[in-house]
Amino acid sequence: MKELSIREALNEALAEEMARDDRVFLMGEEVGYYDGAYKVSRGLLEKFGERRVIDTPISENGFAGIGVGAAMVGLRPIIEFMTFNFSLIGIDQVINHAAKIRYMSGGQFTLPMVFRGPGGSVSQLAAQHSHALESFYAHCPGVLVVMPGTAADAKGLLKSAIRNDNPVVFIESEAMYSVRGEVPDGEYLTEIGKADIKRKGKDLTFICWSKSVPICLKVAGLLAEEGIDAEVLDIMTLRPLDFAAIEQSIKKTNRALIVQEAWPVASFGSYVAAQIGQELFDYLDAPVITISGRDCPYPYAKNLENSMRPSIEHIIAQAKRLL
Repeated sequence: MKELSIREALNEALAEEMARDDRVFLMGEEVGYYDGAYKVSRGLLEKFGERRVIDTPISENGFAGIGVGAAMVGLRPIIEFMTFNFSLIGIDQVINHAAKIRYMSGGQFTLPMVFRGPGGSVSQLAAQHSHALESFYAHCPGVLVVMPGTAADAKGLLKSAIRNDNPVVFIESEAMYSVRGEVPDGEYLTEIGKADIKRKGKDLTFICWSKSVPICLKVAGLLAEEGIDAEVLDIMTLRPLDFAAIEQSIKKTNRALIVQEAWPVASFGSYVAAQIGQELFDYLDAPVITISGRDCPYPYAKNLENSMRPSIEHIIAQAKRLL
């Protein structure tokens, strides 16, 4: 084992996969000579050259479309959106082209490509740069949606995404790039579509992904001091969702609390809650609780911004309410 930041873990995954397969290339704004807006691609231009690490104009729709075409003819592009806030400019290429060409061609084309970059709020980036957009992409069949919450999973899932023959939307947490964690040595993959129990428990299940994973782990530790034994289930892959893991956990704890950063209306957490209510109603000893970000645009003022996100105090209060 070694300790890496999530930024370093992603960089290792990119470097290893580009060295392993010369069809893999990286394209996006500032990925080359600037080493990436968040330094995830540091050193890759020097290692692999301009043909495989390609700086683009500020044109998400354009370079996402180039990536779709490249994937159709056998390359394996990694398209970096500087942030997923900007992916909305290129969402037509993701939803109308990447997600549908394999289906519309009857399997004559595969689309082995990754759309990756940071999402969610950070610190005072305000209303247009703080979106948690996972439900937009998880809504659409034909793409896989992955959101890691640890350094080890970031590396293992990105390597699996690059090797997958379907388009993968890979959303990283901008706020967590510097968060460090243990990463296995050597070659390893993390399975897409498989959830992971980050902490075992018997009294209630926290269902989380991305930035909410360390928050739920912290809450679970605080609850343990009061004799409450919470399980933390990191779903990691939103599409396809490992509902079997959710079912197994809830049959044990009989209570579910979903924690997400996104807005509450039509969110991915809402979908998970609906599936639990529909499929596992007889196993529930209390209604499912979903904790989300507040239902308004992100403010710039720091004190108001802090009030937007699910707080540890609120999650603890809701967990006790659930019990």
